[in-house]
Amino acid sequence: MPPSRPNPTDAELLVLRALWQGGPLTVRDVHQLLYKGTDVGYTTTLKLLQNLLAKGLVRRDETARQHVYQAVAGSEETLRDAVRAFMDRMFEGSAAALAMQALGAGRTTPGELAQLKALIRKIEKERGPHR
Repeated sequence: MPPSRPNPTDAELLVLRALWQGGPLTVRDVHQLLYKGTDVGYTTTLKLLQNLLAKGLVRRDETARQHVYQAVAGSEETLRDAVRAFMDRMFEGSAAALAMQALGAGRTTPGELAQLKALIRKIEKERGPHR
Protein backbone atom coordinates (compact mmCIF):
# COMPACT_ATOMS: atom_id res chain seq x y z
CA MET A 1 0.00 0.00 0.00
CA PRO A 2 1.66 3.26 -1.10
CA PRO A 3 1.94 6.18 1.30
CA SER A 4 -0.95 8.63 1.21
CA ARG A 5 1.41 11.60 0.93
CA PRO A 6 4.88 12.09 -0.55
CA ASN A 7 7.70 11.54 1.91
CA PRO A 8 9.54 14.62 3.18
CA THR A 9 13.14 15.34 2.26
CA ASP A 10 15.70 15.48 5.07
CA ALA A 11 15.41 19.28 5.27
CA GLU A 12 11.60 19.10 5.25
CA LEU A 13 11.70 16.47 7.99
CA LEU A 14 13.65 18.90 10.19
CA VAL A 15 10.87 21.45 9.73
CA LEU A 16 8.20 18.83 10.48
CA ARG A 17 10.00 17.89 13.70
CA ALA A 18 9.93 21.54 14.76
CA LEU A 19 6.18 21.64 14.08
CA TRP A 20 5.57 18.37 15.95
CA GLN A 21 7.49 19.64 18.97
CA GLY A 22 6.45 23.28 18.92
CA GLY A 23 2.91 23.07 17.63
CA PRO A 24 1.62 25.50 15.03
CA LEU A 25 4.37 27.98 14.11
CA THR A 26 4.97 30.91 11.78
CA VAL A 27 7.77 30.86 9.22
CA ARG A 28 9.75 33.16 11.50
CA ASP A 29 9.24 30.80 14.47
CA VAL A 30 10.49 27.83 12.45
CA HIS A 31 13.43 29.82 11.12
CA GLN A 32 14.45 30.95 14.62
CA LEU A 33 14.16 27.43 16.04
CA LEU A 34 16.15 25.72 13.31
CA TYR A 35 18.44 28.21 11.64
CA LYS A 36 19.17 31.09 14.03
CA GLY A 37 22.86 31.96 13.74
CA THR A 38 23.36 30.01 10.52
CA ASP A 39 23.70 31.01 6.88
CA VAL A 40 20.27 29.57 6.04
CA GLY A 41 17.99 32.39 4.92
CA TYR A 42 14.40 33.09 5.87
CA THR A 43 13.32 32.48 2.27
CA THR A 44 14.76 28.95 2.46
CA THR A 45 12.58 28.25 5.49
CA LEU A 46 9.59 29.71 3.67
CA LYS A 47 10.28 27.54 0.62
CA LEU A 48 10.54 24.39 2.77
CA LEU A 49 7.16 25.16 4.33
CA GLN A 50 5.65 25.85 0.90
CA ASN A 51 6.99 22.50 -0.35
CA LEU A 52 5.48 20.74 2.68
CA LEU A 53 2.18 22.49 2.00
CA ALA A 54 2.24 21.38 -1.65
CA LYS A 55 2.92 17.79 -0.53
CA GLY A 56 -0.02 17.93 1.86
CA LEU A 57 2.20 17.43 4.91
CA VAL A 58 1.31 20.75 6.55
CA ARG A 59 -1.67 23.08 6.55
CA ARG A 60 -1.51 26.86 6.62
CA ASP A 61 -3.80 29.16 8.60
CA GLU A 62 -4.05 32.41 6.67
CA THR A 63 -6.46 34.19 9.03
CA ALA A 64 -3.72 36.04 10.89
CA ARG A 65 -1.31 38.55 9.36
CA GLN A 66 1.52 36.02 9.65
CA HIS A 67 0.60 32.62 8.26
CA VAL A 68 0.75 29.79 10.77
CA TYR A 69 1.78 26.28 9.72
CA GLN A 70 0.80 23.03 11.38
CA ALA A 71 1.76 19.44 10.59
CA VAL A 72 -1.11 17.46 9.05
CA ALA A 73 0.14 14.01 9.99
CA GLY A 74 1.79 12.99 13.23
CA SER A 75 5.36 11.78 13.50
CA GLU A 76 4.33 8.11 13.80
CA GLU A 77 2.23 8.18 10.61
CA THR A 78 4.96 10.03 8.70
CA LEU A 79 7.61 7.58 9.91
CA ARG A 80 5.43 4.61 9.00
CA ASP A 81 4.89 5.98 5.46
CA ALA A 82 8.64 6.60 5.02
CA VAL A 83 9.54 3.11 6.27
CA ARG A 84 6.91 1.55 4.00
CA ALA A 85 8.29 3.40 0.96
CA PHE A 86 11.87 2.41 1.88
CA MET A 87 10.83 -1.20 2.46
CA ASP A 88 9.03 -1.33 -0.89
CA ARG A 89 11.98 0.19 -2.75
CA MET A 90 14.84 -1.66 -1.06
CA PHE A 91 13.31 -4.94 0.14
CA GLU A 92 10.52 -5.61 -2.37
CA GLY A 93 7.97 -4.90 0.35
CA SER A 94 9.30 -7.52 2.78
CA ALA A 95 9.16 -6.37 6.40
CA ALA A 96 11.06 -9.51 7.40
CA ALA A 97 13.94 -8.73 5.02
CA LEU A 98 14.12 -5.17 6.35
CA ALA A 99 14.06 -6.36 9.97
CA MET A 100 16.73 -9.00 9.39
CA GLN A 101 18.99 -6.49 7.66
CA ALA A 102 18.49 -3.97 10.47
CA LEU A 103 19.11 -6.57 13.17
CA GLY A 104 22.19 -7.81 11.32
CA ALA A 105 23.75 -4.36 11.63
CA GLY A 106 24.62 -5.33 15.21
CA ARG A 107 23.39 -2.28 17.09
CA THR A 108 20.49 -3.91 18.92
CA THR A 109 20.49 -3.84 22.72
CA PRO A 110 19.06 -6.67 24.83
CA GLY A 111 16.18 -4.35 25.78
CA GLU A 112 15.40 -3.65 22.14
CA LEU A 113 15.47 -7.37 21.37
CA ALA A 114 12.99 -7.96 24.19
CA GLN A 115 10.72 -5.25 22.74
CA LEU A 116 10.95 -6.85 19.29
CA LYS A 117 10.07 -10.28 20.68
CA ALA A 118 7.07 -8.80 22.48
CA LEU A 119 5.96 -7.09 19.27
CA ILE A 120 6.24 -10.35 17.32
CA ARG A 121 4.15 -12.14 19.97
CA LYS A 122 1.54 -9.36 19.82
CA ILE A 123 1.36 -9.50 16.02
CA GLU A 124 1.06 -13.29 16.06
CA LYS A 125 -1.72 -13.08 18.62
CA GLU A 126 -3.61 -10.44 16.59
CA ARG A 127 -3.13 -12.04 13.16
CA GLY A 128 -2.66 -15.66 14.04
CA PRO A 129 0.65 -17.48 13.56
CA HIS A 130 -0.18 -18.90 10.10
CA ARG A 131 -1.35 -15.82 8.28
